[in-house]
Amino acid sequence: MAAGLLLKVVGFCVWALFWLGGTATVSTTALAGGDAVVVDARSAVAATDDDFVCATLDWWPPDKCDYGTCSWGRATLLNLNLSNKILLNAVKAFSPLKLRLGGSLQDMLIYDTGDSGQPCTPFVKNTSAMFGFSQGCLPLHRWDELNAFFQKSGAKIIFGLNALNGRVPMPDGSLGGPWNYTNAASFIRCTVNKGYDIHGWELGNELSGSGVGARIDADQYAADVINLKHIIDSTYQGNPSKPLVLAPGGFFDAAWFTELVSKTRAGQMDVITHHIYNLGPGVDDHLIEKILNPSYLDGEASTFSNLQGILKSAGTSTVAWVGEAGGAYNSGHHLVTDAFVFSFWYLDQLGMSSKYDTKSYCRQTLVGGNYGLLNTTTFEPNPDYYSALLWHRLMGTTVLSATFNGTNKIRTYAHCAKNSEGITLLLINLSGNNTNSIYVTSNGAQTQSARKEGRRFSHIPGLGEAAELTREEYHLTPKDGNLQSQQVLLNGKVLATDANGDIPKLEPMQVEGTKPITVGPYSIVFAHIPSFYAPACR
Repeated sequence: MAAGLLLKVVGFCVWALFWLGGTATVSTTALAGGDAVVVDARSAVAATDDDFVCATLDWWPPDKCDYGTCSWGRATLLNLNLSNKILLNAVKAFSPLKLRLGGSLQDMLIYDTGDSGQPCTPFVKNTSAMFGFSQGCLPLHRWDELNAFFQKSGAKIIFGLNALNGRVPMPDGSLGGPWNYTNAASFIRCTVNKGYDIHGWELGNELSGSGVGARIDADQYAADVINLKHIIDSTYQGNPSKPLVLAPGGFFDAAWFTELVSKTRAGQMDVITHHIYNLGPGVDDHLIEKILNPSYLDGEASTFSNLQGILKSAGTSTVAWVGEAGGAYNSGHHLVTDAFVFSFWYLDQLGMSSKYDTKSYCRQTLVGGNYGLLNTTTFEPNPDYYSALLWHRLMGTTVLSATFNGTNKIRTYAHCAKNSEGITLLLINLSGNNTNSIYVTSNGAQTQSARKEGRRFSHIPGLGEAAELTREEYHLTPKDGNLQSQQVLLNGKVLATDANGDIPKLEPMQVEGTKPITVGPYSIVFAHIPSFYAPACR
């Protein structure tokens, strides 16, 4: 009994050295036998939307194939089984989940509102057409079905509009001329008349910079965005709230994005959206090597930083979103972008983008291709689904600075806790060999009890109010230690839906706050530390 008490006191003393030594230069690692994450809790570095996590739904037909593999099946907007219980429950679990409807074929899609003068026919394979398919059409009865699902699931919808109508080829290879918005405006009016709630309307897909398939100059694009804003203002006149205007939904090009921002005035473009496929083509055999390489992951920080620099320099109210991110283009790579290993890339992206004031991050896809949060045929959640759901439930909107003093194989991010006291820490271990014991220390933080008592700490855990220093931990690991597994373990238990298609409960393990956070090889840890008082989180 006495020996156990002594161990607790010694453990607390080591913990206290970390807690109180936020700016000290003492070799605390040697003292504690572990490494440290330093969280600056005095002020926020950025803020996200409350519904930061977003996912996409695409338009591809079943015969969309890449590298000889057809991975889309019946998992897109025109053919998705909207009555599937798992699909419904997966979306409802977020309460709400933003869904961005769009993708490559959106700029070849017309809407069956009766004004296009063309029959409403589906996409048909055509190797001579852009992206390998003919023009397609969204029937209004399907739009009704989709909206019934959105309303039932509580999803918040961003709809990507066709931005290529009316364009003509230009001498420099781009497409020019003003956007013919007749069909789009009719579709927006129809949507409003039906009472369907749209969170935002986005213009075009991957037409910025050098474009993918086609490109449009920033000057013309700005004029088209302004026209979209006018359409929304007039159509939603008298409504208590108006949808967001988003653009351009393309790859970041500094000069092009700078011009777009400079030529849209305050309130004309609410959100500037960019896409991320920084791992290269899905056929690449070195995807896992890239994902596990800290230097490679760091490379995307410049995109977030440069975009924020443009917005700040312009003094605009426009905010940044990642409008589509699948990591590896051309539908991803089976057993990589739909397996446990991809959570390293995905959660690192969520953490990194949020540090640069990105307000929302849309994952390609909710379902469809080889990078879906859900399995394309069974809708059973892939590991990244649970990673996304834990982020959504645990990571608040206030972003804090967090640095790790050990190996670069540990990635760390910190936010104020969501709807709770304290902070939530995300730790990602890219090493398959090392287990790390990690202490958490801070600039500008106290335990809750210390704050209440007006001093640095008021009790020793285990001798009194020990529960107040208990934290909640969520450890994610791949089944059987296989990085390419499509099953994930939470605190050692496999996560899977039940017979009713219900999403499993995500229950933490309770850990005494004086102990370091143990981060095993190839694992991910969310740690909610309610006793961590951070002034930035007030």
